[in-house]
Amino acid sequence: MHTPSTDDRNRTIARLLITCADRPGIVAAVSQFIFSHGANITQLDQHSTDPEGGTLFMRLEFQTPHLDLGREALMAAFRTVVAEPFQMQWSIQYAWPPKRLAVMVSRHEHCLMELLWRFSRGELPCEIAMVISNHPDLREAVERFGVAFHHVEVPPLDAEGKALAERRALELMEGTADGVVLARYMQILSPDFIASAPGRIINIHHSFLPAFAGADPYRQAFTRGVKLIGATAHYVTEELDAGPIIAQDVAHVSHRHGVEDLKDMGRDLERQVLARAVRAHLEDRVIVHGNKTVVF
Repeated sequence: MHTPSTDDRNRTIARLLITCADRPGIVAAVSQFIFSHGANITQLDQHSTDPEGGTLFMRLEFQTPHLDLGREALMAAFRTVVAEPFQMQWSIQYAWPPKRLAVMVSRHEHCLMELLWRFSRGELPCEIAMVISNHPDLREAVERFGVAFHHVEVPPLDAEGKALAERRALELMEGTADGVVLARYMQILSPDFIASAPGRIINIHHSFLPAFAGADPYRQAFTRGVKLIGATAHYVTEELDAGPIIAQDVAHVSHRHGVEDLKDMGRDLERQVLARAVRAHLEDRVIVHGNKTVVF
């Protein structure tokens, strides 16, 4: 599917992400390097954890039409001239070609439909390569968007069958998807699956954890009389639902809201928060630092 998110506007954008110990001269050195090779800086965001001895995070977006070096040569030059002297952790990402995502889902469709709708309107700068589900229910809805749908059944209480299903999903994604979005995929991924895409798997869930873990968290919250509900999107790590958080939001509730009201509000929050997190990831706005993130 060709969408406005994949047109010529994105062909000239590159993004430089940097983490290093803060000290004078870093911004000047980076800016001078970009200028010296014919690029125009169009965005520059930075954050230091402390003006004395802190850690500096930087995201710099620049235009590439007049660069005097190819991609590999530019990276080699930056490494030698800037990154190594300042002992940086860094990467240069390009908006073209767009990142390719696989979306995994079970039966809850709200987050999936939000992503597909935004993708179809060109609001997500990506290609959705496929949707993989452990249930067949959403095939027709997905295929209406021109996106491939794969039903990969996960047998309940069958460790071997679950491992086979994960291998099948990885086979489908190999060479086709750069990242994975869990749009209410109600299966726990194995360490091997997570290791196949480190820092490139995004999950969404309610924000009651760890208070209301387990089944029917909204009823648990209603019973306790909570006044806030929320949603959390984060990168997936081996520790369940504990990876670096990308985006969150909350809504106020009162005694007038019943369990179904809370669920409706929660679904709306999950849609918005997941879409926000996915877009931040696609636009290279997230720097992971330990178990935290800096999101520019």
